[in-house]
Amino acid sequence: MPADPSALRLALAEEITAADPTLDPGWLDAIAAVPRELFLGTSVFRPTGTGWQPVLRAEAGQEEWLRMVYSDRTWVTQVEGTDAADATGPVTGSPTSSATLPSLVARTAQVAGVRPGQKILEVGTGTGYSTALLSHRLGSENVVSVEYDAGLAASAAAHLRDAGYAPTLAVGDGLHGCAEHADYDAIIATCSVRSLPPSWFWQLDDGGSITTTISGWMLASGLIRLVLDDEGVARGRFTGDTISYMLARPHERPPSPTFFPQDGDTRPARLDPGLVDHWAGRFVAQLAVPSAQLTTTDSGVVLRDVATGSQAWTEPDGDAWSVHQHGPLRLWDQAETALLQWRALGSPDLTEFGMTATPFEQTVWIGSPEGPHWSLPQG
Repeated sequence: MPADPSALRLALAEEITAADPTLDPGWLDAIAAVPRELFLGTSVFRPTGTGWQPVLRAEAGQEEWLRMVYSDRTWVTQVEGTDAADATGPVTGSPTSSATLPSLVARTAQVAGVRPGQKILEVGTGTGYSTALLSHRLGSENVVSVEYDAGLAASAAAHLRDAGYAPTLAVGDGLHGCAEHADYDAIIATCSVRSLPPSWFWQLDDGGSITTTISGWMLASGLIRLVLDDEGVARGRFTGDTISYMLARPHERPPSPTFFPQDGDTRPARLDPGLVDHWAGRFVAQLAVPSAQLTTTDSGVVLRDVATGSQAWTEPDGDAWSVHQHGPLRLWDQAETALLQWRALGSPDLTEFGMTATPFEQTVWIGSPEGPHWSLPQG
């Protein structure tokens, strides 16, 4: 019997309900109603080895395609600016757009706490699927969505029209918000940021909220909802979700050349570099060294700062570890000090982390603002 999209949508909503019974039924109703197949176009990318293989709807067949569409997974739709529909074979590089797994879209919306009647700015339209879920739940008239990539924005607009939704769409850098339609009750970012752009504060009503993932060049991330008070200060605590979104394009990592170890200082490491494999541990290291990129190897970890040429790398030394450091930034010293502070507090997960932010200064802290804290990079 041919696959029935309506039945598959309902089954997906039931699957997500079983995995997270706390989700608001309104978001599950949206998942059961929005035809996700309209938002994936004619092709997506499947990971293969070190690259991405395009999967064509016409070659997969309608039944297999629908089962792919209604699996709770992210489908990459663009790699390094190349759309899956335009790829003639496997490509390499980093994804630049995707159809995020439905459970993550719903979870992010739930953390945002938005409700019908509120005016929402979504940063990152992408395929338009998350925009459709917001429109279904809140009403299209209450949703504004901005997309950086003009080509993606055009295809998302067509997808939304086909699905019967008419939110306000804009093309531009979502880090600047969308001033022509401000003010907003809430801003929801479907991309990660290294810090909150000032425009987001200025385009919120008092008491408005910002829901986003704070990430960085080690690709550690934490989901947070911050509420703006009448003095212009936003405060919030991170959830315990181990989730990630792609970094906003202006916040992406700089190109990193092939690693060649340079002569430098060597000393015993004070902790096992495997701590950065812990979700919160990597987040702490990233807070301490926001300009560093991280690579894990069989011998430990490598930290590199492209701008200064600074690097640090670890290697086993008997039953312990040694660390080598080169360049003006003592990358491992900074990361290690922060990790020791975190470990001294019992290695808490991200639910013990919070954030205090203004347009000009933003800090992430553990326990309370008076506890260990680190400033986020600005700009």
